[in-house]
Amino acid sequence: MNEWKEYKLGELAEITSSKRIFYSDYVLEGIPFFRSKEIIEKALGQKTNETLYISKEKYDDIKQKFGSPIDGDLLISAVGERAGIPYVVKDLGDFYFKDGNLIWLRNIKSELNIDYFCYWLKSIIGQFSLESIMIGSAQKALTIIGLKNLEISIPNSSSQKTIASILSSLDDKIDLLHSQNATLEAMAETLFRQWFVEEAKEDWEETNLFDSIELIGGGTPKTENAEYWDGNIKWLSCGDISANHKNFVVRTEKSITEIGLQNSSAKLLPKFSTVISARGTVGKYCLLSEPMAYSQSNYGIKPKFEGCFFFTYLLVAYSVNELQAAAYGSVFDTITTTTFKELKISLPESLVIQEFEEIAKPYFKKMFNNQNQIRTLTSLRDTLLPKLMSGEVRVEI
Repeated sequence: MNEWKEYKLGELAEITSSKRIFYSDYVLEGIPFFRSKEIIEKALGQKTNETLYISKEKYDDIKQKFGSPIDGDLLISAVGERAGIPYVVKDLGDFYFKDGNLIWLRNIKSELNIDYFCYWLKSIIGQFSLESIMIGSAQKALTIIGLKNLEISIPNSSSQKTIASILSSLDDKIDLLHSQNATLEAMAETLFRQWFVEEAKEDWEETNLFDSIELIGGGTPKTENAEYWDGNIKWLSCGDISANHKNFVVRTEKSITEIGLQNSSAKLLPKFSTVISARGTVGKYCLLSEPMAYSQSNYGIKPKFEGCFFFTYLLVAYSVNELQAAAYGSVFDTITTTTFKELKISLPESLVIQEFEEIAKPYFKKMFNNQNQIRTLTSLRDTLLPKLMSGEVRVEI
């Protein structure tokens, strides 16, 4: 049986932060300068679109005097609701980061495998431990002193490496499936543009987006009635749609009962329907992996052409930029039925659309199967994670 030892984190790594960078130090191009927002996006595998920069001269001066992050270091978000998200630095090249928002672990000793520790931080055990040392009530924060005194119990380094390898192999498979789905989506979109944009005919019927789809409003059962909630019907909020943008939704944060569905304006959409956000962050869209309901801040979309769910999805995807541009509102951006009616398009006869559907269908069926695999692997990883981190499940080396 592997022996586990207790340490204070400050015994296993140097825990610090960055040197102050001022607004006047920002330049248009140079060395990337990341805030917690960008590091969290990288930790979650999301795209980073708002990178700031400092000059190479400024960076070189800081690096020479104080050092800069290198591969194998760890950054942890330190402030706000998303405090406690870890990111192992890997293949970023030269960069610097914002003080106060991120805490930096470097010079990590051999007793601590950083990939293992990253998983430990993500686990229920790690998150509970971080929560226990946060300061503040209105806005919680991690501190360098708190992390230095954080007590952790870990197995030997060989066991840590094996555990990290098991978990990372699951993550690698999940990432590969996500990448395959992004490629399949891009291929389907390219095919759609070829058929209906690049090779469009002048004699096609001119219509509008509203008349080319079946647009259905959503609804929310009364939240104070417990009988309406926590049932077996998945219910989509705008957050669920944003989290599954351009993908199949397989899980939702909330669910409703059949009674809740019947006693509200909520609608049940069939499998493979499209749902698009219509208020706030408008224009996020997804496909349903099973019949689901959704809030009134979103529109459900069924095909006007019989059985052509994926053509309909791609039509919405192609039109979304124009829908977003036409959104209006004094407090929240909104798209309405009028927005869909004002968007003019040209379409061929239904036989052409049905022919396209049959060609596009295999792309989406593969995406659907991949998404189910992702759900299975994610569930397995999330089940194993706390058990491996607590020692409930031991590994053989």
